[in-house]
Amino acid sequence: MALYSEKVMDHFRNPRNVGTIENADGVGEVGNPTCGDIMKIYLKITDGVIEDVKFETFGCGSAIASSSMATELIKGKPVSEALELTNKAVAEALDGLPAHKMHCSVLAEEAIKGAVKDYYDKNGIEYDESLFPAEHDCESCMEH
Repeated sequence: MALYSEKVMDHFRNPRNVGTIENADGVGEVGNPTCGDIMKIYLKITDGVIEDVKFETFGCGSAIASSSMATELIKGKPVSEALELTNKAVAEALDGLPAHKMHCSVLAEEAIKGAVKDYYDKNGIEYDESLFPAEHDCESCMEH
């Protein structure tokens, strides 16, 4: 059996939504040089809906595939739905990730939440702090 699914390989070889958005409504950056993966997500939001989303990822193939899939899963969706996206949903949409690469899907979830939080902060929108993770801890995501 191959280590990576065809979907992981496809999103790695042909990543969707790569790039930046000038004057983005929200930007989220997570990662740590310790684990080697850094993700930055840019959101363009109109009337509470994610009109456009782009990413820049420095990392392994699983990190790039996770970023690509995560952006596909939230594009065109209300911000509230983007906040509900879990790392498990990203991994499932990729037809699975090896256990030692699950932290890549965690980073994708956290980058999206960081971008939404940035959007809320920039626009003075009140939110529940518990919806947003604390600083990323590579050690804890490596355990999952």
